[in-house]
Amino acid sequence: MTRPEGPLLLDTLHDGVLTLTLNRPDKLNALDQPLVDALHSALSYYEPLVDIVRAVVICGAGGRAFAAGADIATLRNRNSGEALLAINAQLFDRVARFPAPTIAAVTGYALGGGCELALACDLRVAGESAQFGQPETGLGIIPAAGATSRLPQLVGMGRARELIFTGRLVGADEAAAMGLVNAVVPDAEVLSAAVEMAIQIAKNDGLATRLTKQALQLVEGNLEHQRRFANLAQGLCFDSPSKVARMDAFLARKAARRNSAAHLAQRHDSGEG
Repeated sequence: MTRPEGPLLLDTLHDGVLTLTLNRPDKLNALDQPLVDALHSALSYYEPLVDIVRAVVICGAGGRAFAAGADIATLRNRNSGEALLAINAQLFDRVARFPAPTIAAVTGYALGGGCELALACDLRVAGESAQFGQPETGLGIIPAAGATSRLPQLVGMGRARELIFTGRLVGADEAAAMGLVNAVVPDAEVLSAAVEMAIQIAKNDGLATRLTKQALQLVEGNLEHQRRFANLAQGLCFDSPSKVARMDAFLARKAARRNSAAHLAQRHDSGEG
């Protein structure tokens, strides 16, 4: 099944492996509602096909980003009621619960919700250009879609606190050293390496693999109360004047960089400079 256009590309199943490509390269594959809806639709369709889909690879189009988080222009206008809907959190929980193992193939940026989507996958293969980060507190909100629970499980509570509190970006090698990613390969080999890993998984017994995934998830414990708190905390943040001011500043900086780049390109085209 292949869809040539739209926010999500679905590659034809091969050797039990399904590849989902986030397809908003002009927006660094930022997660907006149509993309979220497309992912829900794809997961809903393939969840029952346990004898056909043995592993899933999720990647981003364009090479510059896996997913550069949620669309800040959209978040800027959301209020607490909308935040409490936990739009991204529900999607990422669904990715985590998908019956077959999931692998994130990451090149470029995996920030905010993009990083949380990668965290929701069972495994992560990173290209040398990969940059992971949770910059939410700098925008007046919190990483409520899974980072406060999944990141500590991968890298430990101390490291997770550092990364979330500071919002700093982590390169591929450092991410591997701390256990955030399972493998680092050249950018050109990320997707093939992830698919190769998925094929290896798909060769194993499907029922045994599904049951093993469920058993491993039980080790994580009951995170329901933690998720509820994170969701409520996010609701408070989304009604904060500071959130609006910080997101306005972010969007202004982004517009200034875009205008500066356009001005330089115009000067170059006209032979100035």
